[in-house]
Amino acid sequence: MSHENELPLYIRLSQLFLGIIALFYVLYIGQEIIVPILFALIIAILLNPLVNLLNRKINRIVSITIAVTLATILTFGLLFFIGSQATMFSDSWPQLKIKFTEIIAQTIQWLASTFNISTNQINAWIATTKAEGLSNSTSVIGQTLSTLGGVFVVIFLIPVYIFLFLLYKPLLLNFIAKLFTPGKHEAVVDVLNETKLLIQHYLVGLMLEFLMVSALNTIVLLLLGIEYALLIGVVGGLLNIIPYIGGIVAISIPMLLAIATKEPIYAIYVLGGYTIVQLIDNNIINPMVVAAKVQINALVSIIVVLIGGALWGVSGMFLSLPVTAIIKVIFDKIKSLEPFGYLLGDTMPLMNGSVFIFGKKAKKHHGFTEETK
Repeated sequence: MSHENELPLYIRLSQLFLGIIALFYVLYIGQEIIVPILFALIIAILLNPLVNLLNRKINRIVSITIAVTLATILTFGLLFFIGSQATMFSDSWPQLKIKFTEIIAQTIQWLASTFNISTNQINAWIATTKAEGLSNSTSVIGQTLSTLGGVFVVIFLIPVYIFLFLLYKPLLLNFIAKLFTPGKHEAVVDVLNETKLLIQHYLVGLMLEFLMVSALNTIVLLLLGIEYALLIGVVGGLLNIIPYIGGIVAISIPMLLAIATKEPIYAIYVLGGYTIVQLIDNNIINPMVVAAKVQINALVSIIVVLIGGALWGVSGMFLSLPVTAIIKVIFDKIKSLEPFGYLLGDTMPLMNGSVFIFGKKAKKHHGFTEETK
């Protein structure tokens, strides 16, 4: 086969690099449209078995309506619970604020004595920071209101998207079938089935992990006598859904609360208790109910979570792993992309000597012998 018309490597790499930049640019500027659609698609795949079960006895539209309504009620029930607990927390905020002020004053004194920095300099820096914050408060408030407005729009849009995805499922499947020749339909069906099972198992696993970690967090905080144990435990369980980064934030919140409401040593107790919970989660819960469904190695997981956060914030951190897992399924089914699917996976090869093939072995490996030249 002639390779005379093949483009040089540097041109192909340039095309790939520009294509990646263009893709990420589109994902970034289109996040307000893309993120709700992705969430709706994933949840629709999760609800599909329930819809199929109900559809055996009642009309499909009614089945979809019941499934979407149940999912919406569960979501708003969780939000209502967190909101009611947060209201109780807000009642104690003035006392907590006083305590934090005292802690900050003590910290300033410690910094001044330890590093020979004048307390006036530290206070001046704090005052300047506050002034800059106040000067930008108008724009911050505007951005916050805009964000909240966008959140409410998304909350009401996602159920509509879910309903429509489930309703138009046959049309979407027919569209995908028309994109490929009949000879490739078997591979396409394999990809669709693996993607469906991956998302369903992954989300169910996340729900179980959330419940278990929330329960363990709450038990630890109750044993230590930390206030608002149920609220902080549930929030920690939710943050734990965000891989790696969420766990760090989940630990810092109860530690700060322990410092503000009890003796400083209790922050160490909280750190120890949460560390035990994280060890249980990382070595027992997560491998059994989540990680077995999404076989992405730790290096790639951290990178895609950071990329997702940079592109789409918290939503991107949550979506990064399932989207990467779906991409891996597609790569594994396409011969030319198999190496990239292997790179994303967590299969560690045995290093018994060199993995590269040289000389006559390389020619034999590629089917070139003296007789075939």
